[in-house]
Amino acid sequence: MNRRTALAGSIAAVALLASACTGSGGSATGADAEAPDDPSEAKGSITVLTHRTDLVQDGTMKKYAAEFNKTYPGVTVKFEGLTDYEGEVKIRMNTENYGDVLMIPAVIEKKDYPKFFASLGTRKERAATYRFTDYSTVDGKVYGQSPIGVVPGFVYNKAVWSRAGVTDWPTTPGEFLDALKAIKAKTDAVPYYTNFKDMWPLTQWTNVNGSVSCDTRATTKLAEGDPWAEGADLRVGDTLLYDIVRGGLAEKDPTTTNWEASKPRLAKGEIATMWLGSWAVVQIRDAAKQAGADPADIGFMPFPVRKNGVFCAVTSPDYQQAVNVNSDNKQAARAWIDWFTDKSGYAEANLALSPLKDAPLPDILAPYQEAGVKLLDLDDGKGAEVKSIDNASEVGIFKPDYRQDLVDLARGARKGGLDDYLTALGERWAEARDALGS
Repeated sequence: MNRRTALAGSIAAVALLASACTGSGGSATGADAEAPDDPSEAKGSITVLTHRTDLVQDGTMKKYAAEFNKTYPGVTVKFEGLTDYEGEVKIRMNTENYGDVLMIPAVIEKKDYPKFFASLGTRKERAATYRFTDYSTVDGKVYGQSPIGVVPGFVYNKAVWSRAGVTDWPTTPGEFLDALKAIKAKTDAVPYYTNFKDMWPLTQWTNVNGSVSCDTRATTKLAEGDPWAEGADLRVGDTLLYDIVRGGLAEKDPTTTNWEASKPRLAKGEIATMWLGSWAVVQIRDAAKQAGADPADIGFMPFPVRKNGVFCAVTSPDYQQAVNVNSDNKQAARAWIDWFTDKSGYAEANLALSPLKDAPLPDILAPYQEAGVKLLDLDDGKGAEVKSIDNASEVGIFKPDYRQDLVDLARGARKGGLDDYLTALGERWAEARDALGS
């Protein structure tokens, strides 16, 4: 697993987590994880929970720890790579034992961050240096820091698309579907791969929000309106996914997909396209090297909609690293987060956006720059409200379930029509918003 895993949790899970913090863990609410003035002051053993099981297994994380120890020799770093990261950490957070450093699970509501995590400092001081501080700010304090930023897009095999006669990026959903139809007719590749079984890749489709409308207030619109209204970003994205599957342009049996296996298949041209994010490109290029394929064949394109003739793509943080509020070694944990964010080279190694505001854009986004794709930083002021509405409605725009239902609907494994399905989602969303008084 390399990105986000399945979330089985609902609002009940959030309630369970919140109640867990009323015990001994809750007494630490409001704690700070202060950076050591002198690296030699940071001491102790810390456990880092990570979703990057691949980097734990191949020894990459140990190499990062070895470099870290050149600056912080008094800290021992241990790693736990979790395949079902969200599911396993959600359970562990009912205790105080959820590592010293961890990625903030999506199931945790933003308002509850001070119950689970130690502050890294004020928004004012951190926003001067880092991107994405709003995403983890509660009452003026920042509780998480993403080591990379990501941009959504279709990762695709340029050689396959070229053999199908498509060399320009589609500019409308209709053109995109026509391209997939050409791939199906002229090549042996699976035009689009859903990664249905692994579930978490389906959550990536929520990142069309803002990219379709080219609107920095896209998150605010989710909080205040119907995400599936005619022409709304999520409706456009979900309709495209539905049409891909309905048109027979995805794998024959979505229940047999495999994320790890999909990477070399895309690299070798057995799969043509997957909607993921800029973070995935380096992984699939690495898979190409291992498979003896050409890494240069792996391209990246924006969602097929233009606003005033311009493609848009939102920037957003990956998982935010945080310090467990119950950790006995908060200073050492904070030292790890600071070093991993500022000095590790992790963003560069993953061809990702750096969280440092003064860092250059990664090479993978050079085609975006050349094509004039507009990169948007969304206003996340209503982000906490959106998550609360999402949990209360049990729709799950940050979870895979509703898009699994959408795929099942499209392939005939579930009864009903697209319009009725999306309308019902909108009604549940509105009911939850009204009940919460948002």
